Amino acid sequence: MPHTNPLDVDIPDIQPDFSAPFFQGFQVIASYILAGAMIVVLIMLILAGASLAFRGLASDRMRTWAGENILWIFIAAAILGAASGLFAWFVNFDFGF
Repeated sequence: MPHTNPLDVDIPDIQPDFSAPFFQGFQVIASYILAGAMIVVLIMLILAGASLAFRGLASDRMRTWAGENILWIFIAAAILGAASGLFAWFVNFDFGF
């Protein structure tokens, strides 16, 4: 019975191929979605901060909305920032512009 040494096994070097034509399209679509969401959250954050900072700028209803939701807007901005950072780390973030 022949005995084989584990070092005698020839294992080919496997390299993943990320050149699928649709993969670049997925990256562009995901970057558009992330960029659009970040812009919307930034606008909401600016409006909420401005309506809370300047009394005559917005109505009482707007100031109430801003006071109730500014924490959620900050959390959404943090989550989107983290998602964008992970996307940048994994697939080279590109706004698609």
